[in-house]
Amino acid sequence: MSNTLAKTLRAIKIEHTIFAFPFALISMLVASHGRPADRVILWIVVAMVGARSAAMAFNRLVDHGIDARNPRTHSRELPSGQLSRGPVWIFTAVMSALLVVAAWQLNPLCLRLSPLALAIIFIYSLAKRFTTLTHFLLGLSLALAPIGAWLAVRGSFAVFPLWLGAAVILWVAGFDIIYGCQDTHFDRAEGLHSMSATLGDRRALLVARVCHAGSISCLAIAGRVAQLGLFWTLGILATASLLFYEHWLVRSGDLRKIDKAFFQVNSWVGITLFVFVLGEIYLH
Repeated sequence: MSNTLAKTLRAIKIEHTIFAFPFALISMLVASHGRPADRVILWIVVAMVGARSAAMAFNRLVDHGIDARNPRTHSRELPSGQLSRGPVWIFTAVMSALLVVAAWQLNPLCLRLSPLALAIIFIYSLAKRFTTLTHFLLGLSLALAPIGAWLAVRGSFAVFPLWLGAAVILWVAGFDIIYGCQDTHFDRAEGLHSMSATLGDRRALLVARVCHAGSISCLAIAGRVAQLGLFWTLGILATASLLFYEHWLVRSGDLRKIDKAFFQVNSWVGITLFVFVLGEIYLH
């Protein structure tokens, strides 16, 4: 059982939870003015782990056949036969339940919205079969993190988490478009609707640049709405520098460093902004 769980966690790349997690913490800190209750922190973390794990496990299940046909992904745990589908279905159900339990522990609004959150994160996995907007649906899935964290603290909607969520949507869509350029020819052959399959790599990378410029703009607006100051501004500049570096790595369609652009640079985006938010809240 422990071996199966280890393979499942490896299959869903549990370490990539770090992409959205800092944005949830940013939203939580701003919503609580830097004083979140311990139980709120705990259940936000549980909800994040549950939602992201359920989403990725479901993605691996519904993409099983596609991954098996793709030379880039055929060695993954499910298509290679290292892991069977049954345990992954059970894992998906348990993680989904974990999200609902965490929402229940937070407040009634979070509980009522938890089925909608699950629907959104599951629909993403099917979206590339019928729409080029699949990258933005992935962004929306991750944008639930800062929006949900705000609701966990306040129990009501506000403008700041919506702008922060919009920044996450565009940031994620941009880097997912870049990552998708690896599979342009495969996606076309399979009839999948990635941005690169629809527009070609060069135009897709241009769309990614526009998305990231829009993300920085949304961060600026979010900071203005919440009346955040110098540290937030510095955080935006640092984030913009990281995104510029990401695009420099794949300039002119050179995809040889795409793993570095996707995994290393993007893992630092949320962490970097979070560090500056700590300064904004506790040192300003």
